[in-house]
Amino acid sequence: MASLNDFRRLGDDVRNWGRWGDDDELGTLNFITVEKVAQAAGLVRHGKVFSLGVDFGSSGPQGAFQYRPNPIHVMTVDGGDAETLVKYGPDWFKNTVAQQLSGYFVDNPFRFNDDMVIMPLQAATQWDALSHVYYDDKLYNGFPANSVTSLGAFHCGIDKVDPKGITTRGVLLDLVRHRGAQTFLEHGKPITPEELDEVARAQDVTVERGDVVLIHTGWWARFLENRDGTEPYSGLDWRCASWLHDHEIAAVAADNLMVEDPVSGIEGTILPLHMLCLRDMGLMLGEYWDLTALSADCAADGVYEFQLIAPPLRFTGAVGSPVNPIAIK
Repeated sequence: MASLNDFRRLGDDVRNWGRWGDDDELGTLNFITVEKVAQAAGLVRHGKVFSLGVDFGSSGPQGAFQYRPNPIHVMTVDGGDAETLVKYGPDWFKNTVAQQLSGYFVDNPFRFNDDMVIMPLQAATQWDALSHVYYDDKLYNGFPANSVTSLGAFHCGIDKVDPKGITTRGVLLDLVRHRGAQTFLEHGKPITPEELDEVARAQDVTVERGDVVLIHTGWWARFLENRDGTEPYSGLDWRCASWLHDHEIAAVAADNLMVEDPVSGIEGTILPLHMLCLRDMGLMLGEYWDLTALSADCAADGVYEFQLIAPPLRFTGAVGSPVNPIAIK
């Protein structure tokens, strides 16, 4: 078990504050250049499309965390409304929504359905914004943590990503296949930097500047079997921050709930990799990505690189965003 002093030393080593200017709020997404986008487009050879997003619904991976429930889907207008309102007419409720709706339905064939969703922005497949995690009262690039208020994140919100976008070369590192696991990486053996290098060599793929690295642990496939959103697993060890920093990747995502291993490895704190990535490096994390079909295809043709398109939704001031990432080979 390492100490908080060890953690802080690594934080100093990987910190990117000021690297792209004192006002930068993009962090390692700056590694995605126009040349990198063009390179990624050139990886499309067969037109095979893989959706890496999961379903947003009541049976999703949240629920165990009381502060972050599964999405609630509500119909605001449906066929039953139309039938009832046409039958009883606009006088049923005076000066109400029902009266307004009935005006659409009476004396013409037009009908429609409407709905809305109430959900945490990190309910399923998502990106963590750089404002999501902090320590010592500082966000990425030294912005004050209190600049995130009840009105949202003034600095490093997910909306700052949109002008840049996230379209680049994706690289899958299949830890399930490398370890010979039948389904997923069971709890108790964190993924080390050395193992990431071993997987890349075994797959004959090179991780380059500006890539988004996808870590296949098999956790999502396991979740679909037992619907246990709290089942422990093996994720990235906190020391992988050095590996991510040295390879100058744009972002990292995994098919589990936290990317990093649930066992901290640092005495006196939880989720050290979140702090090192989001706060120190300015490197976004993607969680709950479905890598099952993509990993099977990569194993079949031996090609572990692809075009990745994964822009977040532009929620002003939000500290995270749902996403439906697409990999194209």
